[in-house]
Amino acid sequence: MSADRPAGRSPNPVSGGHLGTRHILVLIVAAAAPLSAMVGTVPLAIAFGTGAGVPAAFTFAGITLLCFSVGFAVSARRTGGVGGFYVSVADGLGRPPAAATGYVAVVSYNCATFGLVGALGYFTHLVLADHGVHVPWEWCAAAGLALVAVLGYREIALSARLLTLMMLGEVGILCVLDIAVLVRHGLGALPLSSFSPARAAGPGLGVTLAFCFISFIGFESAALYGKEAKNPRRSVPRATYGAVVLIAGFYALTSWIAVGAVGPGKVQGVAGRQMGDFFFRLGGDYLGGAGATVLQILLCTSLLAACLALHCATNRYTQTLAADGLLPRSLSALHPRHGSPHRASVVQNVLTVLVVAGFAVAGLDPYADLTTSMLGLGTVGIIALQAIAAASVLGLRFKGGGTHWWREGVAPVLGFAGLLVSLWLVIANFDMITGKPGTLVAYLPWLIPVAAVVGAGYAGWLRSAHPGRYRALGQIERVPDPAPPAGPAPAAAATGATATAPGAPGSPVHDR
Repeated sequence: MSADRPAGRSPNPVSGGHLGTRHILVLIVAAAAPLSAMVGTVPLAIAFGTGAGVPAAFTFAGITLLCFSVGFAVSARRTGGVGGFYVSVADGLGRPPAAATGYVAVVSYNCATFGLVGALGYFTHLVLADHGVHVPWEWCAAAGLALVAVLGYREIALSARLLTLMMLGEVGILCVLDIAVLVRHGLGALPLSSFSPARAAGPGLGVTLAFCFISFIGFESAALYGKEAKNPRRSVPRATYGAVVLIAGFYALTSWIAVGAVGPGKVQGVAGRQMGDFFFRLGGDYLGGAGATVLQILLCTSLLAACLALHCATNRYTQTLAADGLLPRSLSALHPRHGSPHRASVVQNVLTVLVVAGFAVAGLDPYADLTTSMLGLGTVGIIALQAIAAASVLGLRFKGGGTHWWREGVAPVLGFAGLLVSLWLVIANFDMITGKPGTLVAYLPWLIPVAAVVGAGYAGWLRSAHPGRYRALGQIERVPDPAPPAGPAPAAAATGATATAPGAPGSPVHDR
């Protein structure tokens, strides 16, 4: 181990992990929770935003995030697809911005997880009550969190397999609903007016885009699973691309068909009256009572899947920062048998219990108070992280690490610009998203720059007080290229050493 490298940091393996592209793709899509997004955010975007123009907004969001993904894939290949935004920013912008990014990531992902646990308790309580079973939302949340705790402690492949089943269920029921609407209405279920300039860019565009980008939360988490991937340099970029295309296409198509089912001229009023019941009413109309019941059940499993996926992502950020000494070193430990960041998992669950219990004891509403505020704050932080990660790819180009005009130039610029606009829209409409105008909730986004300042300040202190620890920040070893099929292997490859020494000019992180 290098003298500059903190204890607990393990190099990224060339191979030997358990996750392939398909598993990582499932973890990403599960975090986005397609059914939850359709039920929870699409009716709000329609009612308070551009109405029938929502499908066009999802298309714009997908294109923006695809441009971001092109640049992010460049960074993922350089760093070996590990460490998420923290290592990506260290690679392109240096250590203080990376430390700021890491702290913002931990705050944002934890808050998003808190919010989703509240939503899980709230909707599970409502679904059970609708079928004559009355269980307090606190116990519903506790049961879901207990399952997340068990799965998050164990090997990630187990969670990936379970998430695959839950994701197939929620995507499957929405596909069945889409087909039922298309069978009844034909091409009339796909009204071209949804993409007309008057509707797509009409009044409420800011609100619509804010809700659309919220629906993509967690899609960028592929780069947190590089250590557990079989071939991270290929599977991480592929999973990121696949997730953007799949999520954006699915959201745009399903919302478009929902508009067609109700009618472009009526959908805004109907969504405003029905709100959270909008898709359940569609399920009842087109799939019968049984279809509506299946939608209710799968909404609960969708939220459970999202909680588990974001819990896993949060733990890996915590473990990476702890390995670099930015958080308590004990949290960097990996389970000797499962290979999971088990201590980080336990701490994250304890935090979740404390936050959710605090809201419950205060008598606050699990959805109107807990979910909206915490998920809204997490969304602000994650969009900010995406923007700074896009800027880090441009940083690589400016310091001579990138030459391709599209991957390291135009695509990151487009992604960065789109994400900045999206971040401004989410912050400007934070009152609408949380439903708490004129309260302290409106000031929650200020926690994001506070976390960034604390992270950057701590890195600055390390630079003068502990230069060895400072130089090790964000230095995940580069994954070597696969050995050629024939001929003797280079000595470095044969011993498993990295091709480039940490901190050298060709390494992922320069000494700054």
